[in-house]
Amino acid sequence: MKSISQKRGAGKIKVIERREAVREINELNGIDDIDVRVSLIRALIPIGLKEVTALLQEEVLKLAGPAKKHGKVNRRWGRQGGSVYLYDQKIPIDVPRVRNKATNSEVPLESYRKFQQVGATDEKIFVQLLNGLSTHKYEESAALAPQVFGLSASNVSKRFRRQSVKYLEALMARRLDEYDFAAMFIDGKVFAKEGIVIALGITINGEKIILGLEQMNSENSVACGQFYDKLIKRGLKYEQGLLFIVDGGKGIGKAIDDKFKEHNAIQRCQQHKKENVAGYLPLSEQKTFRIKMNQAYGQESYDGAKAALDKICGELDRINPSASASLREGMSDTLTLHRLGLNQILARSFSSTNCIESVMSQVGQYTDKVDCWRNGRHIQEWVAAGLMKIEPHLNKVNGWRHLRLLRERLQEDIRNRTQKQSVAKTELITVGV
Repeated sequence: MKSISQKRGAGKIKVIERREAVREINELNGIDDIDVRVSLIRALIPIGLKEVTALLQEEVLKLAGPAKKHGKVNRRWGRQGGSVYLYDQKIPIDVPRVRNKATNSEVPLESYRKFQQVGATDEKIFVQLLNGLSTHKYEESAALAPQVFGLSASNVSKRFRRQSVKYLEALMARRLDEYDFAAMFIDGKVFAKEGIVIALGITINGEKIILGLEQMNSENSVACGQFYDKLIKRGLKYEQGLLFIVDGGKGIGKAIDDKFKEHNAIQRCQQHKKENVAGYLPLSEQKTFRIKMNQAYGQESYDGAKAALDKICGELDRINPSASASLREGMSDTLTLHRLGLNQILARSFSSTNCIESVMSQVGQYTDKVDCWRNGRHIQEWVAAGLMKIEPHLNKVNGWRHLRLLRERLQEDIRNRTQKQSVAKTELITVGV
């Protein structure tokens, strides 16, 4: 058997062999040893500052030999003030100089040249700012080394702007014809008195895709229609039927009917409807009627839910006619899932606009930290950046396995409506004749 010392010796030999193998691979791949050391040192701020000095001195020793030893062509030539980048931070440092006696010219230090290259990309700066660091507080956040300088607000802001513009352009130009959508959420959010409407698509497999955004101060049918035109121009497919989930704005609904014709079904948010009705009632009655409306919307069949809501309307007629009128307005659109026979399996995701409001809330984690909006373009860039950042992390909708059934029911509903419209037109023509 081998002794412990022999085993340790064998282990050291293996480590040495591995190091030699890695060094050979790096040489074959063209990886310079200085590049490797630069990458490691940048990860050791501020301890790396001492290593920077050591690396510079090693290169000086290699070029000019030991101090006070003559005979080489190159000689030490004092030092001068300079700076290096450790990650994204510019740090002052004394840089040794070397001069060639034969040519009477400065000999540049390769390691110093590499350390003068910026470590962080615009993308990394962008992520830092997007996650809550205003440009005016950036120097406070970069406190990894007390000697930091040169991180002006304007410089960092420019780098962020370049990256955010790319996100906005990518979002607004992204082709949609490669996706198969089954549903779409539409909702708006206010930023500094400016409204931004966002469209969230749900694919047949349940993935959430940000379709686009549009700046508009009111959700009127003209502005919404132009927004839908842009989505269609970018390849949005809707001929197989789309379920639109909206908060109840009349302009949004009218634009949907105008642009998507008979290929749509609108599900109005039940939560918004309940809150609108409760808003007309005294506090003592609000909880009671919320419970009653919850029970009505919880009915499995369309007829059962409709009958329960009609009964509530009758009760409200005696208490507050305005609340009753609010419940009756657009009631059929709040029961679209019931009409399709899908309320029990898809109500959690599609009976309200909670899905897109969750997206809005996540965007707010970025945008709510902005104290001053310059203009509409500034708002769009921030919102687009936030949307593109959170999109890869969005989970599938609950009940996504039933979306193919949703499509079948939508197509059946569209055929039935088309037939009824055709019959109605025929009857009108007959009466006219």
